[in-house]
Amino acid sequence: MSTDAHATPVAMVTGAGRRRIGNVIAVALARKGYAVSLHYNSSRQPAEEAVAEIQAAGGLAACFQANVADPAQVERLFDRHLERFGRLDALVTTAAVWEPKTLEETTAGDVLRQFEVNTLGTFLCCRRGGLIMAGQPGGGAIVAIGDWATARPYRDYAAYFISKGAIPTMTRMLAVELSARNPAVRVNAILPGPVMLPEGLTAQERRQVVAATLLKREGTPEAVAQTALYLVENNYVTGVCIPVDGGRTIAAGEPDRPEPAPEAGS
Repeated sequence: MSTDAHATPVAMVTGAGRRRIGNVIAVALARKGYAVSLHYNSSRQPAEEAVAEIQAAGGLAACFQANVADPAQVERLFDRHLERFGRLDALVTTAAVWEPKTLEETTAGDVLRQFEVNTLGTFLCCRRGGLIMAGQPGGGAIVAIGDWATARPYRDYAAYFISKGAIPTMTRMLAVELSARNPAVRVNAILPGPVMLPEGLTAQERRQVVAATLLKREGTPEAVAQTALYLVENNYVTGVCIPVDGGRTIAAGEPDRPEPAPEAGS
């Protein structure tokens, strides 16, 4: 990440409240020397615990609440971040909702709710964060979180897949728009596969999900965090979407149960 020679790089991770992918990415960035803002919606306690963990290790961190579907709250989130840290070098957007319903039961309200959080919320955060970066000589890096299964959707998640299917296009669009304002701003995305499977799955269901990957094992949030760090730090990669899915996208097998969203309910 390009920043002033003696400045501490600063990151924000949305959806970093619960102990899921966003939280792990925030801690990984802190370990790499970033000062980190952890965004949460309702999961205040785990966000504060992560901040305490980072500070105990000698790092800099703070947490801020916002509903990313609300434009005013997004603006306030970034204002508070800038008041605390003064700059933004990396933004990772993991905040999302993941609500199953059959196609017959899916209402216009269901589609709008998941669109507002997963699509509009991602856009609002990336636009504000990207324009902040565009005004900095060193630019910055954005990493959005999509989902491998938008390429091969399974049943009962129509509203979710509509909302997440926009992430690859948004990534490419923002890479073009923001680089036109500052060539040092980069935008990429990660498309996670079966990572952090639901606790309610039976042993047989877990075996089926694992068997549907090429690598025959469940993924970890650390694998996603490692990819996020790569995309933040490699200054010649932009506009790409990287699956971190153990080969799930191209594997022939299909699980009987759907896999969890990369991040939900932050």
